[in-house]
Amino acid sequence: MRRDLASSFATAASSSSAADALRGWWDDVNESPQCQDAAFFSLAAAYALVSAVALIQLVRIQRRVPEFGWTTQKVFHLMNFLVNGVRALVFGFHVHVFLLRAKVYKLVLLDLPGLLFFSTYTLLVLFWAEIYHQARSLPTDKLRPAYIAVNTIIYVVQVCIWIYLGINDNAVVELASKIFIVAVSFVALLGFSVYGGRR
Repeated sequence: MRRDLASSFATAASSSSAADALRGWWDDVNESPQCQDAAFFSLAAAYALVSAVALIQLVRIQRRVPEFGWTTQKVFHLMNFLVNGVRALVFGFHVHVFLLRAKVYKLVLLDLPGLLFFSTYTLLVLFWAEIYHQARSLPTDKLRPAYIAVNTIIYVVQVCIWIYLGINDNAVVELASKIFIVAVSFVALLGFSVYGGRR
């Protein structure tokens, strides 16, 4: 019993010192400009790669079937190119983004990719919804107007928040902007839940 208790204390002490060492390592990394730059530039490279792949796919599809015009698939790849391209630019120029004097410009650059992401993936939900409704012989005429209306409302509300922040730089409004982006992402999640899981 004593041996087990001593072993437990030794294990607890070693795990505590390991946790302290890990915490110290993280503080060193977190405070290191070189590590932060490496992380931001790695993210920029990853997003640029995804953006390039989306652009290549868009060009391939357009060259293969140019007669179909702008299909949902082409618009999806274009929007993926834009979303990931903007994120790559924001991460690549992070030093300049974080040094912007007006906080509203920084928030526009940081929030815009999230809004574009919402539009991109609600477009995918629209595509799934159209397929689902067609398979069930349900009308699809209200789906596209709903997509456009929801996206218009989202962008108008966010632009109003940005304008208000430009006029009155306020921590409460900045928090409201962040909560709004979270709510927008949650709406996209609901769309995926409703139409992504149906058979």
